[in-house]
Order: sequence, then structure tokens, then C-alpha cells
Amino acid sequence: MKHIGINIKEIRKEKGLLQKEVAAAADLHPANYNKIEKGEREPSVKALTKIAALFAMTVDQIIHYEGEVPHEVTIEDKTTAEKLQLIQQLPDEDRNALFHMIDTMLTKAKFKDFFNKNVATL
Repeated sequence: MKHIGINIKEIRKEKGLLQKEVAAAADLHPANYNKIEKGEREPSVKALTKIAALFAMTVDQIIHYEGEVPHEVTIEDKTTAEKLQLIQQLPDEDRNALFHMIDTMLTKAKFKDFFNKNVATL
């Protein structure tokens, strides 16, 4: 994958914009913007968001400009084992958040079942 600066440069040229125009829209000094296009510096999220708005594109479209936009993963047709394997591939923080949500749902379901059984006996 090319660095993001090359993608930004290609898009800028296709749109017929000058470096100083994109730098101004992104609130960057022209020298700093030039370093982004050369790959010597990465743009901040804030600057990249402003550049994307100027280009009328999403940040994802800029990052994956060569056409390698990741496709959405759908898990509805997957087996439980396949779903668990996909979950194991998540970053630790995301996986832990998912397990926390599952634990919460299971706890609520057990509490509801317990409550319904015990209230019925009153």
C-alpha cells in the first residue's frame, strides 16, 4: 500500500488544486503539507478530515485510493466457530468490549428468567 501522502498528491492533481490550496483548507503550513505529500510526515486526523472534505471524499477513500477499500464482513451466514475465530482476530480492546456486551446481555437474560420464575410463585 502506498503511503497516504502519495494518495493525497494524486487526488490533489486530479482535482487541479495547488499544494497551497490544500494546505490552507487543512490549516497546515505549506511546508508541512509538502512533507505529507513526500511521505516525510503523516497528516493528523483533523487535517486528513479537512482534506477529505475539500476533495469531497471520505477519509477511507483517500487512505485506500488505489482501490483496496476493505469490504464489510458479514457474519450472519457463518458458523459459530467461524464467528468466534473472527472475534479472536479483533484487537484486544475491541474483543474485550464485545465480551463485556455479551456478558451484560447474558446477565440481563438470566435475571429476567429468574425474576419471572420467582414472581410467578408469589
